[in-house]
Amino acid sequence: MEKSERYLAIDGVRTYAIIGILIMHVRANSGIVMDGLIFNKVIPAFTDFVFLFMMVSALGMCCGYYDRIRKGSISIDDFYHKRYSKIWPFFALLCFLDFIMSPGLDTLYMLFADLTLCFALLPNAQISVIGVGWTLGLIFVFYMLFPFFCFLIKNKKQAWWSFFIALLFNYACVNFFFDNTHMLENYIVSSRTNIVYSAVYFFAGGLIYLYRFELSQFLHDKKWTIYIMTLLSIALYFVAGSNTTTLILVCSSLLICALKNTAGLLTNKLTKFIGGISFEIYLCHMVVYRCVERCGIFNTISNEILKYISLCSLTIIGSIAFAVIAKKMLEIVSQFINKPRILRGGGTSK
Repeated sequence: MEKSERYLAIDGVRTYAIIGILIMHVRANSGIVMDGLIFNKVIPAFTDFVFLFMMVSALGMCCGYYDRIRKGSISIDDFYHKRYSKIWPFFALLCFLDFIMSPGLDTLYMLFADLTLCFALLPNAQISVIGVGWTLGLIFVFYMLFPFFCFLIKNKKQAWWSFFIALLFNYACVNFFFDNTHMLENYIVSSRTNIVYSAVYFFAGGLIYLYRFELSQFLHDKKWTIYIMTLLSIALYFVAGSNTTTLILVCSSLLICALKNTAGLLTNKLTKFIGGISFEIYLCHMVVYRCVERCGIFNTISNEILKYISLCSLTIIGSIAFAVIAKKMLEIVSQFINKPRILRGGGTSK
């Protein structure tokens, strides 16, 4: 069996990205109002970490499957079975829990769509069951297209052409297609949920994969150059605003920094642990937040800063606990289902 490549520092990127998204969602949903640059400028910007997740997904998929898809050493059946078995059980559990918390005919339709993992193919559907699940839906469309994606980045030259075409399509979406003139009546587009708009971020992750050895060597020889470029890209993001160019620069710089496996902020026991369950935390954190919020105990806290820190802390702790316990329970159920059963004749059956 071919061994997948592994960049340990990517767990650090996942860790800080998911914590940033979580505290951003708490800010957006709690109704807490505070002054200051951090609360009103920096934390809202963490919503753009979803694009970093797209690039990480592309890099991770390429590390695990690019060569095997290109060489034909993994079957299509095995590839899609691995994708479904990895993400469907946990997501399905969350969908059922969310439906129990907010039952109804509308949520039943949305539950069905979520369980197929094909809901991102719907024309811009507004699905409130696991509202943050749109990211998984979009990434699963990327999984569907991954064999074609491997063809489009079969070499560096073709990968650059694919990236620039995706970039032009992104520009065309923003400046031409996504308006009332060129879309169907009453069709409101949420740009980032559209695979055509977001494809450029997946191609950026693919390019980083193709240049991973050169980038790793450059990072080893001139690491401070990459760090300075990362800081400059972040500064440009806040000066010029959030757009495709600044997002690609920031996300690419952060991901390139993760190509060097060294101990520190990106590689330690904590980031390895949280990074390993980062997507589970992403999917469950709003369900956990709603449970924490319904407790009502935070209504007694008058200090807004203390209230916000407490909400974030409990949501993070609760999400980690839920992710770990749920994954363990699902593993036990899976082992029980797949356990060979003894037949009367003395044989076994799966």
